Amino acid sequence: MRLASFTHASRRQVGRIDGEAVVPLAIDAHEGLQTLIERLSAGAAMPAAAGPAVPLSQVQLDAPLPRPRRNVFCIGLNYRSHAAELAARGFNGAKSADDLIPKAVVAFSKVPESVIGPGRAIEIPAASSAIDYEAELAVVIGKPGKRISRAQAMDHVFGYTIVNDVTARDLQKRHQQWLIGKSCDTFCPMGPWLVTRDAIDGTALGVKLWVNDELRQDGHTSDLVFDIPSIIEALSAGITLLPGDVIATGTPAGVGMATDPPRWLRRGDRVRVQIDGLGTLENPVV
Repeated sequence: MRLASFTHASRRQVGRIDGEAVVPLAIDAHEGLQTLIERLSAGAAMPAAAGPAVPLSQVQLDAPLPRPRRNVFCIGLNYRSHAAELAARGFNGAKSADDLIPKAVVAFSKVPESVIGPGRAIEIPAASSAIDYEAELAVVIGKPGKRISRAQAMDHVFGYTIVNDVTARDLQKRHQQWLIGKSCDTFCPMGPWLVTRDAIDGTALGVKLWVNDELRQDGHTSDLVFDIPSIIEALSAGITLLPGDVIATGTPAGVGMATDPPRWLRRGDRVRVQIDGLGTLENPVV
């Protein structure tokens, strides 16, 4: 099942995607998809339709969670291919991918205000001249929990969406801690919708990204260093995960900083991310 937040006739709504249309659901707009996730995970029935289906061509899809409850969790250096490309550039003095592959989950976050939906513009801030892209599979938590074991982890997953972990590399380097370089306004494109866990296999998904129709990233979730259960186990060891929490699982090879010279995003670019079973997330750069 695909669930979406969307705007139609100047009103934000929540709906179920049905082919090339969206069926509005009977849930208050101020409650949104966050509340629906909580209710469905607690065993409530799917809300009834609130009106006729509307063609997708007539709505503006928003980020599935336009304002997440709290920071988006992100996992760093979590694709072997990404570690290899950075090692080839001597990143942090590495001589091989093994030097960069972490021994434990590397986590950072992006503030909720950085989230934008499909079609919305990624804005280059005046403070940076090195804007990069990162195509990522994102996990959305449904069932709350703490100290979740690997064996139980997938029971806590509600579904999946796409995140582009846009990054100001110069700010990331300058400030050492990554929050500022990762959290600029518009730096977390998300969408186009949320796909429930029963509909796809998160371990077997192709992850691709294009800049202006040039394929830059072409990876697969089988290349993850830490799989989804391991990530959930690590995060929840001391943090209670809550319904609606978003976890971006890392990016494969092909980022702009790994080329020689680096290939940063520029005004006028269009960035398109596609993940098997999840659709396509596209955003212009201004």
